[in-house]
Amino acid sequence: MALKKKLLITGAAGYVASQMLPSLRKKYELVLLDASTKNRDGEEVEGVSTVDLIDKNRSAYSHFFEGVNAVIHLAYKRRSGQPLDHFFDENQNVQMAYNVLRSSYDHGVDRVVIASSNHASDFYEHALIHDRSLEMLDPYRLALSDNFYGWAKASYEHLGFLFACGGMGEGGDGWSENLVAGNLDTSRKMGVVMVRIGAPRNLDAKQYKDRAASFKRDLGAFISPRDITQLFEKSVEVENIENEYGIPWQVVYGISNNTRSFWSLANARKVLGYDPMDDSEILFAEAVQSIIKDAGRVGPA
Repeated sequence: MALKKKLLITGAAGYVASQMLPSLRKKYELVLLDASTKNRDGEEVEGVSTVDLIDKNRSAYSHFFEGVNAVIHLAYKRRSGQPLDHFFDENQNVQMAYNVLRSSYDHGVDRVVIASSNHASDFYEHALIHDRSLEMLDPYRLALSDNFYGWAKASYEHLGFLFACGGMGEGGDGWSENLVAGNLDTSRKMGVVMVRIGAPRNLDAKQYKDRAASFKRDLGAFISPRDITQLFEKSVEVENIENEYGIPWQVVYGISNNTRSFWSLANARKVLGYDPMDDSEILFAEAVQSIIKDAGRVGPA
């Protein structure tokens, strides 16, 4: 019998991880890391080791990455304070993403799957999508956000590209002997998938009372536990994730097969073979009937 792949998960005691762990425990040998061994309900999560992945001293945790085939990075430090000060916490999240990518790279990990967010490109949603200036947002449009949380996620995506494009050799700072060729193919290409997660939560009708537009939006952004599990498993398992330029780097949206979707799943379906099973319009049909009184994705009640 073939050996199970060894999969490392950061943020393993967190909310998103809780939706996937039941399935992942059956399929993989797991290394589970988090800043705490307890979930949001104060319950112990079996097998979690506590680490500080923001620490620049990677030797404190690099041993966890030894012999790992793939990494799922879900860990995140919550921001606090005024919006203009969110930079400082989010900058630490970018540092953590780098530490995870670097530790994975240094230990020969084949694939890193990172929880990005729809907020990496939420400028388009806020400015264009909901007034119908743009019908559908594809994942390769330049990541533009109007907040530091989204800025950090967009930074994760660019970091991931650096590790995927094979430019980590001697000319890693942009300088090389051949300025025409640059740094490409100076090092190995580590596969990276960035998952722009939508709304991975139950859409409780009580929370949307007198907020029909927000409910419509979240119907489009929803992703179910079984769909988010499938998407991350596909991101780990699919052998060839090269984009059109031959770089093993994909940015995909993490939503279910929603009737009101406004983010494209085209490359998630084509490259990863993602086949979402759920549709928020069906799962929350009763709430749709009670809350929404007009047609369309977003609009007045």
